Amino acid sequence: MTKSLRGSSNLLRRFTGLEADELTILCRSEESSKSPAAEAEAAYRSLAAQLASEQASLQDVVTETLFLRDIRRDLPSVLDVRARVLAEVDHGSGAPAPAFIQHAPLTGGAVELAAAALIPRRRDTWAVRDVVAESPCSCGECARSAARLVRLGDQTSLYSTNVHGTGGDAFAQALDMFGAAERLLARCGMTFRDVIRTWIYLRDIDRDYDALNRARREFFQRHRLDPRPASTGVQGVPFPAGHDFTIRVQAVRSARPLAVATMSTPTLNEAWSYGADFSRGLRVADANKVALHISGTASIDEAGRTVHLGDVAAQGERMLRNIATLLAGQGATFADLVSGVLYVKNLEDASVLRTLCRERGFDGFPCALVEAPLCRPELLCEAEAIAMLPFDRASA
Repeated sequence: MTKSLRGSSNLLRRFTGLEADELTILCRSEESSKSPAAEAEAAYRSLAAQLASEQASLQDVVTETLFLRDIRRDLPSVLDVRARVLAEVDHGSGAPAPAFIQHAPLTGGAVELAAAALIPRRRDTWAVRDVVAESPCSCGECARSAARLVRLGDQTSLYSTNVHGTGGDAFAQALDMFGAAERLLARCGMTFRDVIRTWIYLRDIDRDYDALNRARREFFQRHRLDPRPASTGVQGVPFPAGHDFTIRVQAVRSARPLAVATMSTPTLNEAWSYGADFSRGLRVADANKVALHISGTASIDEAGRTVHLGDVAAQGERMLRNIATLLAGQGATFADLVSGVLYVKNLEDASVLRTLCRERGFDGFPCALVEAPLCRPELLCEAEAIAMLPFDRASA
């Protein structure tokens, strides 16, 4: 852990790659009695200070996500504070548009901030451009949908903010959400075939998860996507209230063929065998490193069944075993993790899982711990993660 400003703390991980250093940072307030706006100010000032200490700036930030306890109540004031603080520290010109979701932080506060930055060694091989989505939606909030394009050598990476769809029912809205993401990709010179990672949040996952899976399958089959992206799909309150789904995407396009492969493990079956079209993990060798994108992973066995019903400690053990074996297949361990999110269904289980993760070594890197109902009512925890490896350590 690296400390920054008084009243806040950071977790930071630096990875030194072939062309650039990559930072992942998690900022949270240490004083949960503060107002959400005050927590946000502490987090953003802490982020700016941490970047400066690493010889980076807000322009080097490629993605930024806000986890909020009450998005409807707190997001407007948090965004106002963000704009003010960033204007002070960087004249407001360098940071990407933020993503945000209602996932209550389980460390006591109302706001947590996760960010990732890329610091090139040669600025003449690097460029950043922000692209705003075109949306027919009249809610006003969809105008915030955007993507940050980062060019490093002959490779371009895209990181989107929240993208929504419209429709008369859950299936239509979910299908249009994928279409809206595709339209944003097209504005950036990419297609959904370039997508390596998605994050999908549903307002009511018990009600709408089947509709999401039907829409995703139809969209992916129409586009003949193979391999399927790594993904997380959990309940999270989108903003504004008129949308029941939101998606974020990460994509990569290179002038040279990009080495992308699905990750698997004997402890898990393939998710698409039971209707959820995503890869358990995706190995991506890009211009800077080998990244291992671990999808949302829970207490699922090799037949696709939920195991250890009602036992959060045992579910946590199986979750971590599944993640560890996915990593092991690529020559990696928990020590190679650079970021993650741990989703906990019930607030009272947070301390058990926090202790378990610390004992098993799934700890010490930027990993938000948040409350979220999961894709099956009986699941009590789920985790996603990203590991980074240098080329000389990565398994073929």
